[in-house]
Parts: sequence; C-alpha cells; structure tokens
Amino acid sequence: YLSIFVTPSIAKNGDISCVVPMVSHVDHTEHDVQVIVTEQGLADLRGLSPRERAETIINNCTHPEYKSKLKNYYQRALGKGGHIPHLIEEALSWHKKFLETGSMK
Repeated sequence: YLSIFVTPSIAKNGDISCVVPMVSHVDHTEHDVQVIVTEQGLADLRGLSPRERAETIINNCTHPEYKSKLKNYYQRALGKGGHIPHLIEEALSWHKKFLETGSMK
C-alpha cells in the first residue's frame, strides 16, 4: 500500500503555514505517511531518514511565504545535532505567534 497525506500548504488566507517545525497535535505519525502532497508539490518520503524527510518536505511542499523561514529553522536545528533535529525552545513558536498576532508570518 501507499499512504498519502494531502493538505494545503497554507490556511486562513496565508496566516497559517500547514508545514511547521513541530505540530501541536498529531493524527498521523511519520511512520504512517509515505507521501505528502500540497499545491506546491509532493514529497516522496519512502526510505528517507528524518533529516532527509524534513528537507524534502520543506523543499517540495512548503508555501513560498514560509519556505525561507523553515529552511532557517532547519539549518539552525541541524547545528544542535540529534537524529531528529529540533530547537525545543522555539519548535512551537509559530503556533504561539499565531495565537498572539493572528498570523504565523
């Protein structure tokens, strides 16, 4: 079988990115999804490591308004090392910004 997750890359007129550093709620884990599709493109994640998956999703599925911000986060997170790189102190900052300002921009 092939598990495909389809989502828009943005919501709320662009104020929410559907591709974020870390989600606040999980319905489908990384182990459940093999392909992600947005109107920006698709990311075939089969056989990729967590780092490769993140880079592929950012490059292929992220809306242009958020792509450089995600790439910046990812590059800085790589500096922290680890199998799944995160900057814990700012992983959910996009959600916090949305709650405070009404936009992730």
